[in-house]
Amino acid sequence: MTGHPAGAFVAGAPHDGPPQPGDLALVLAGRKLLTGPDGRFPRVGELPAGTGWVPLGTLGGVPAWGTDATDDQPPEGRWRSWRSLAAALPAPLADLAGRALAVLTFRRTHRWCGACRAELADVPGEQSRRCPGCDLYVPIRLSAAVLVAITRPGPTSGPDELLLVRHASGPTALWALVAGFVEAGESLEDAARREVGEEVGLALGRLTYFGSQPWALSGPGVLLAGFTATAADTTAEPVVDGRELTEARWFPLDRLPAELPPAYSISRWLVDHVAARLAG
Repeated sequence: MTGHPAGAFVAGAPHDGPPQPGDLALVLAGRKLLTGPDGRFPRVGELPAGTGWVPLGTLGGVPAWGTDATDDQPPEGRWRSWRSLAAALPAPLADLAGRALAVLTFRRTHRWCGACRAELADVPGEQSRRCPGCDLYVPIRLSAAVLVAITRPGPTSGPDELLLVRHASGPTALWALVAGFVEAGESLEDAARREVGEEVGLALGRLTYFGSQPWALSGPGVLLAGFTATAADTTAEPVVDGRELTEARWFPLDRLPAELPPAYSISRWLVDHVAARLAG
């Protein structure tokens, strides 16, 4: 645990021995996780004896385990989506919930070898599987996506402007950032430039890495990488692709719309980061 702050979630941290009653228990039913009356995750000792557990990592040094709910005896409690959990819980708990979704979904959807159809076997000490028939190695998959906060100088020495977009699906009323999944063979930076070019027809100048966030809302195993960037042509106006986006506009940093992404998202962190430049 050295090098991790107190209370941090450490994915894949080794567990010493079997689950203990005081360890954290994450129970999955479809895409929802079980919480108790206090809104927190239950403990292993609160679940039936004989439950099959999968190690997930540690939270503040406490081991965390995951399991799928069984149809014959579903646990009692409140079933919550990752969105609901991320909005209400600290980031380490939301990250743990995302890890549970990714690991348990992987295990449920990767039981058979795609090459020879044999049943896959667990690889000790890893969240991966290997085929005993043809030796195919199947690690848990991550899906990387990028999002970009693009700015340009404001007119007549006014405040800088931020490009915000509205999407054709999902929360369509929100003003968000240009985003998209990384293609095979691309770097994160190449993906950012391609997505911006495809979705709003703009070229980027300076591109700076900001940070990343596991983002289970877009699916198990999604990792968002955020960038700030400047527009290469400060006079260019966005032209939406008409498929993924319905609208794109430049907003002065001192007059951003109220319909912004939620506070727990890296999209909002990026918006707040560039807006703080004006305040600073």
